[in-house]
Amino acid sequence: MKLEQLEKSIGYTFQNKELLKKALTHTSYAFENHVESNEKLEFLGDSILEFISSKYLYKHFPKLTEGEMTKVRADIVCEKSLYEIAKKHNFSDFLYLGKSETASHKEARPAIMADSVEALIAAIYFDSNLEEAEKFIVENLKESAQIASNHVGEKDYKTVLQEILQKEGEVKIEYTIIKEEGPDHDKLFTAEVKCNDNALATGKGKTKKEAQMEAASKAIKKLK
Repeated sequence: MKLEQLEKSIGYTFQNKELLKKALTHTSYAFENHVESNEKLEFLGDSILEFISSKYLYKHFPKLTEGEMTKVRADIVCEKSLYEIAKKHNFSDFLYLGKSETASHKEARPAIMADSVEALIAAIYFDSNLEEAEKFIVENLKESAQIASNHVGEKDYKTVLQEILQKEGEVKIEYTIIKEEGPDHDKLFTAEVKCNDNALATGKGKTKKEAQMEAASKAIKKLK
């Protein structure tokens, strides 16, 4: 597929197309074809991503504590989050992968996809400026930042529930996804929490984690 399609998807047109190609070049392809890989761009992109995401959280979420900002940032710049961005823009259709990589893996690995997002950020920075790189980062992370900030305290719900249930001793606590609804890009999950095989509560969420958190929260309310 033509790189112009990717440019259209990410909302940025490169002046230097070679920079874009380099950002999409995995080490396996670079080694086989004697060209430079995206490793150095990824290194810089990682730092830019951390700085811009920190700046965004500081500016838009003034009520978060330093510890909470650290948790939210970790949530939105992790491999899973970056992989989702790569999937959203169909990076797998544009990556330059070596024969050795494609032979051992049918699809581009999440780690490679995530790394290419960081490399792309640095490529945009070199091709233009920090402001353009910031536009891409904010546009692709603002939604997950909002979700993560809304649920930053909920990380404790499962812990709180565990403490309540284990007051009398060890118990078996299980979280199961019992239902998935909607298309891949807009899933709704339903999770159930059980204690010693007895159902306590169910919860819904856009991610499995969110659904589990809601189930734990409801179980706590019931037990109280």
